[in-house]
Amino acid sequence: MKTQWLKVVIASVFEVGWVIGLTHAAEWYQWIPTLLAIFLSFYLMINAGKYLPVGTVYAVFVGLGAFGTVLSEIILFDAPFVPLKILLIFLILVGVVGLKMVTDDKSEEVS
Repeated sequence: MKTQWLKVVIASVFEVGWVIGLTHAAEWYQWIPTLLAIFLSFYLMINAGKYLPVGTVYAVFVGLGAFGTVLSEIILFDAPFVPLKILLIFLILVGVVGLKMVTDDKSEEVS
């Protein structure tokens, strides 16, 4: 099951990439990595959802993606550091970790 959760984490990293791409791509060649990141993020998330509870997978995917997007805005694009925003993102991550902890990973494989 650890491999499936790793897919969700990697999918979230690609999600951050495509969100940045959607915001900053201007030329046609800049859309290629953005489209590739969209494909890979959803492919990995959907694939992990075959073996793990879909609702929890989606919550983890979105929570990590939101955290990564806010963090990348602050680090890469000089967005203002707003402590309340960081606190709220932290609360999302606490909820995601809580969901992971209470979720039974013994889901049956979907054929």
